Amino acid sequence: MKLFQKNTKFAVIGSGSWATALVKILLDTQKEIFWYVRDPKMIQYIKDNKHNPHYLQAAKLDSSRLRMSADINDVVKNAQVLIFCIPSAYFIAEMINLSEPLDKKFIVTAIKGLIPERNLSITEYFNRIHNISYDYLGVIAGPVHAEEVAMERLSYLSVTCKRKRTAEKLAEAFHAPYILTSPGTDIYGLEYAVVLKNIYAIASGMSRALGFGDNFQAVLVSCAYQEIRAFLNRSFPDKSRNTSLSGILGDLLVTCYSQFSRNRTFGNMIGQGYSIKTAQLEMNMVAEGYYATACIHEINKKYKVHMPIAEAMYKVLHEFRSPAIVFQALSQKLK
Repeated sequence: MKLFQKNTKFAVIGSGSWATALVKILLDTQKEIFWYVRDPKMIQYIKDNKHNPHYLQAAKLDSSRLRMSADINDVVKNAQVLIFCIPSAYFIAEMINLSEPLDKKFIVTAIKGLIPERNLSITEYFNRIHNISYDYLGVIAGPVHAEEVAMERLSYLSVTCKRKRTAEKLAEAFHAPYILTSPGTDIYGLEYAVVLKNIYAIASGMSRALGFGDNFQAVLVSCAYQEIRAFLNRSFPDKSRNTSLSGILGDLLVTCYSQFSRNRTFGNMIGQGYSIKTAQLEMNMVAEGYYATACIHEINKKYKVHMPIAEAMYKVLHEFRSPAIVFQALSQKLK
């Protein structure tokens, strides 16, 4: 299968803020984009108004070059490169509707979470369930927030595939005047780092709501980075892994500190006393870190990596412990 030629067709599966940002980027680099948008009314709105009515409304979209469909199979059938950008909590529900074969497709995940209850990353799911070779799987991550893409502020994308040349070609497809790309081959490291940083962003927001200051935040994020490195190196050792790359350290920093971070916002709300359900409803967006805490907790039963911050978030979010009490104990463990 020849990929990333001039006639290669790209499709985005999903219609949230990050999916919309990816569509905007690809419209600036490709002639046309196939886009799976579940709601037919939303499709018509985008055609008429040239922006997403619910997310990232500042991103202007040339609808004349968008091939939108509410049928996931129509979109998958017509494209060679499929970029999945569905919240992990809804991923399986969407995949149930997919009957089009995937054996001649290159699959890219821009999903920032693990599949709840199955405790699988998206690439692991496609490899194990659909028998897709890792040669035909890739990962796209930040550090980048969709809101800054909409404003065309200079942003960076990390792109990983098993083969360096494939990563370079995929990265070229996303290289726009306001997007710089960094290709790599550490699929596992990037995908799991993206999952983990959301947990720590929740911790960052929660600590701020509890009255902890910048000094504590600095220690918290530094220790979070060490937890990510320790987990990656224990669960999937890779001598060539570079954990100082922008895709790992940079993504952690921007997610923990940015005003646009939904996971940080979610943590802040929990720290203020919101219930999980109320916080989720008020945000109207998925905080992937909430689901990731449970998945990583289960996965780490096998590896037994010392991860006090991740475990503290599990206690608050899934054992319903008091954030104030949990953070008081956590503060004595961080050094």
